[in-house]
Amino acid sequence: MRSANKRLRVCAYARVSTNSEKQEQSFNHQRQVYEDLIRKNPDYEFAGVYSDFGLSGTSEKRPGFRQMIEDARAGRFDMIITKSISRFARNTVILLKYVRELKDLGIGVLFEENNIYTLSTDGEMMLTVLASFAQEESRSMSENNRWAIRRKFERGEVMVNTTRFLGYDKDKDGRLVINEAQAAIVRKIYDMYLAGKGAHKIKNTLNSEGIPSLTGSKWTNGTILSILKNEKYKGDCLLQKTCKRVFGGYSYKNTGQEQMYLIREDHEPIISPEEWEMVQEVMEYKRKQYNPGPDVEKYGNTYPNSGKLKCPHCGATLIRRTVYGGKIEWLCRTYIEKGKSACPGVRVKDSAIGDRVFNEPTVVEEVIKDGEKHYRYTTKTEYDKGIRAKLPGEDQSSGILQGVNRSRRTAIKL
Repeated sequence: MRSANKRLRVCAYARVSTNSEKQEQSFNHQRQVYEDLIRKNPDYEFAGVYSDFGLSGTSEKRPGFRQMIEDARAGRFDMIITKSISRFARNTVILLKYVRELKDLGIGVLFEENNIYTLSTDGEMMLTVLASFAQEESRSMSENNRWAIRRKFERGEVMVNTTRFLGYDKDKDGRLVINEAQAAIVRKIYDMYLAGKGAHKIKNTLNSEGIPSLTGSKWTNGTILSILKNEKYKGDCLLQKTCKRVFGGYSYKNTGQEQMYLIREDHEPIISPEEWEMVQEVMEYKRKQYNPGPDVEKYGNTYPNSGKLKCPHCGATLIRRTVYGGKIEWLCRTYIEKGKSACPGVRVKDSAIGDRVFNEPTVVEEVIKDGEKHYRYTTKTEYDKGIRAKLPGEDQSSGILQGVNRSRRTAIKL
């Protein structure tokens, strides 16, 4: 317990939410005022000023704030002084969470403008009421900002962050201008894709040639695909692809929640519109080739036989999986999800399927012949009629051998 004659170790917390020059002056002024206030009080011992510049009070992810909480847990001060509730936190849940934790640590928070000290008897009740007002104020400000952004979109004003956008910089007026060194990489990616290389091969080529990504990290399939899909490379700009929550701060894909805006010929293209459209057509063709339609199950639609191979026991789709030793097998979905009690399952080695590509749902049966395992591939239509495909060396009067090469499906009636 702190002795009666020992000075109170006091720190301060300051925050402003924007990076404007005016706010920077206010920010620096807050820091200096609090340091002077604490140092001039004979009962106080100065324990520092924690601060966050250009960060919202709705988030916990503020470095200055987080450091202050960590130091509180380490017992480095006894009291915090801050200007107001909204400076400390605009979210009621965040505010009460940390105020209560600090109270349990024996640390009080003094909110000057609100005249509230959290270790007083009525401190938390007053905080709850006033924090609700602070949160509503923040929500209103956020809605106003969103409204202003939407008006800019409607006027065709493009807002693009070029720090993570390969191929373009911004001029003094905020317009997109081509960065030729980066644009060369974009053109290389499009050229390779139209030459028949997929995202995986393009990624490997760029990494092996030591071509840096915009962030300096290794290239990934996802990065390549996002470049190939981005309409900005043909000179257009689709605005409001993502939405953002007022509280929580995270973004999510706009799938119709908000209006989107397409600005055509907004800036100089790196890729011609014709070439960009060709890439989209190739991507759509590949998607249809590897994703045959409604029969595809959720576990895999990126391989030619995805969604087409069926279990002979329960009729579920076989899922392509990498198993022990890096081997690839096709397994019954029911067996994977519910276990052997639901279905005995079937396991088919990918190497056994080889180059076969099936153009319709096909039942795969494991057959032991002469002590060896073989696989029988029968179309589901024939399977349901009681007809079975012929195994090598079999002699049967009816059946369909369902081995299909990559050029065209061959159905051999026996």
